[in-house]
Amino acid sequence: MQPYVLVLFYSRSGSTRQLAEAIAQGIERQRGISARMRTVPPVSAECEQVGPDIPDTGVPYATLDDLRHCAALALGSPTRFGAMAAPLKYFLEQTTPLWLSGALIDKPATAFTSTASLHGGQEATLLNMLVPLLHHGMLYAGIPYSEAGLQSTHGGGTPYGASHVSGAESQHRVADVELELARAQGERLGRLALALGGSHKGAGESA
Repeated sequence: MQPYVLVLFYSRSGSTRQLAEAIAQGIERQRGISARMRTVPPVSAECEQVGPDIPDTGVPYATLDDLRHCAALALGSPTRFGAMAAPLKYFLEQTTPLWLSGALIDKPATAFTSTASLHGGQEATLLNMLVPLLHHGMLYAGIPYSEAGLQSTHGGGTPYGASHVSGAESQHRVADVELELARAQGERLGRLALALGGSHKGAGESA
């Protein structure tokens, strides 16, 4: 089975999804690896589950097996007060079995985000998203300054990962330079995944 990079994201207004799609395009610039896009359901304020297990339309919800068997991970979220959105954090909090088995150790990972305001905490969010990846033993890969877009972007795009400033009403489209930085980020992640041998078996998994 061809190795894949899991592009796991949560998006409300669509900006984070656009970055996710660009990252997936970049991943698939590399021959021999594919992108698997997955999302997570909203967190309900109710005390019991009220949403469907499978979305009616759009990107499927992620499972632990999607994460367990990936060759690499791209994690995307809108900014919530300088941190990732609750639905994505909730999903990551369910990954203890993968942590116990070491299933994600030595797999490359990256992150991306979108914010409503220019100083809305996009870099803080990316650094916040890095923490659980390090706990899993993953190898973080940002965007190197060899990418010329980092020198010319006026809104999103950081060495920590792709980003975008959408505006309070999501009125700003994702700029071409931001999309190309996301593609470059995905291409680098796919290349690293292949160089590291694709899927990795954790300490608690049999070959």
